[in-house]
Amino acid sequence: MSQIKQHWKPRCCVIAVDLDEIDMDTNKLEEMSAEELWTLHEEVASLLSSKIVAEKAKLDERHRKISGISNVGQKRRPYPKVLPKYHNPKNPNETWSGRGKQPRWLTAQLGSGKKLTQFLIRRSA
Repeated sequence: MSQIKQHWKPRCCVIAVDLDEIDMDTNKLEEMSAEELWTLHEEVASLLSSKIVAEKAKLDERHRKISGISNVGQKRRPYPKVLPKYHNPKNPNETWSGRGKQPRWLTAQLGSGKKLTQFLIRRSA
């Protein structure tokens, strides 16, 4: 009966390896000299390196395909310039359009009990 061992592989796939089919068993490894083991190590490292490079190239190609598809013909529409609606009475250069996060100066004023309408910029018609 053969032993089956599972190894982790990139991209979350699990592959099964039949240990009886591997040419080298641990007894042979123990009988090898340090020089032979080092040569084997270099061969395995080289093979792994080339496989990693090939896998990275495949992933890069997939990424390019995905990126190309999602951005094709999609331009953001131009948004009109938004005029400020609120200003800081202590510093009229600090303004807020009413969009996005409230500025710190406004948050502090609202926290002290003032109303948002007190900071409206008066427009002449």
